[in-house]
Amino acid sequence: MNTVDLAPQELRTLVAVAEEGGFSAAAVRLGATQSAVSHAVRGMERKLGVVLFERGRHGARPTAAGERAAAHGRRVLRMLQVLAAETRAAAAGASGEPSGPLRIAAFRSAALHLLPPALERLAARHPGIEATVTVVREIGPGTAGEVAEGRADIGIATIGTGSPVPPELVGDVLLEEPYSLVHPAGHPDPRSLPLVDWMENCSSYTRDWWAAQDWIPAATVRAEDDGAVLSMVSSGLGMAIMPALSLTGAPPALQVTDLGPRRPTRQVGYVTTPELAASAAVRALVRELRALHPRATKAQVTAV
Repeated sequence: MNTVDLAPQELRTLVAVAEEGGFSAAAVRLGATQSAVSHAVRGMERKLGVVLFERGRHGARPTAAGERAAAHGRRVLRMLQVLAAETRAAAAGASGEPSGPLRIAAFRSAALHLLPPALERLAARHPGIEATVTVVREIGPGTAGEVAEGRADIGIATIGTGSPVPPELVGDVLLEEPYSLVHPAGHPDPRSLPLVDWMENCSSYTRDWWAAQDWIPAATVRAEDDGAVLSMVSSGLGMAIMPALSLTGAPPALQVTDLGPRRPTRQVGYVTTPELAASAAVRALVRELRALHPRATKAQVTAV
């Protein structure tokens, strides 16, 4: 196979067109001319031997090959940033602290309740690391998809459930959290209430468990996220079955009831790329996450 050499500026152009949806918008983002962007894309297509974008009246839409190329482009450009930062740190010797951006993708309850103490510890030990968190719905590709697409360095993900870890990523379980029944406090018969649910609460294991419980009705109320579920239940609109992270800091109007020894559980962990797994910033965050959850059960994925 012939080696294909793509320059960093070509990769930036590829990513810009994919994200902006057209050559004109990408040119504005890059500070270039539309003709230069178009020429660069045609050059990449010749080198790769594939069509990267479908051109039309409404802009440029990535083909399947273009989507894949853009994902690799983001990851390569990110590794070039890591190369520069860690080379400078190595040159500084013992004083070379990890620094630079750390992009984290997390689903809502993890961003609210799992990450903050880890980020506080990270900032205290490594003030040069600039962590940013993007909240992603754990539906379809979810947080793992953000990492695979090169939009995040590390994702806090549900592992082995509705968002399987893509085969090109590595990771580990941080905690296994139980599901509980949550209902209005003091209700005499909470199991008689209608079920309130939300789309992300959808692991196959949980659904199988639900199907075996003849007291659980089909959901009659759908909410946007787990916070909305808690609000609805606290208002007396129904009951819900929710994982522990979602119930952190539940209002006093709610009562949480254990579902017994065969209750369903959910595994929460982190995922990253094999190349970023060795980066100083990702390793530093993983250390803090593991320090807060030392009894993590190993997942069936490659540990970092």
